Amino acid sequence: TVDEVENVQKLGMSLQVNGVQMQNGNTQNMIFDCKFIVHYLSQFMTLEAGDVINTGTPAGVGLGMKPPQYLKSGDIAELKIEGLGSQKQLCVQA
Repeated sequence: TVDEVENVQKLGMSLQVNGVQMQNGNTQNMIFDCKFIVHYLSQFMTLEAGDVINTGTPAGVGLGMKPPQYLKSGDIAELKIEGLGSQKQLCVQA
């Protein structure tokens, strides 16, 4: 909410895989700004506090690396967003 994050258009974001930084970005570089996305989604769905809106990814995806690098079983991915916190996911075999 607005009282929790001062400026959603200037939040640093990073992704580490097994402790190695793979991506680093900022919300100010997104194609659509956060206010537009919330406005657009609100036209056809009810957004509530705590909802998560996935917007894409900063530069640095594994497919674009030479050679390409893909997540594998046992990898731990940690996403951090300034002012919001972090999430860790353990990759498992599908």
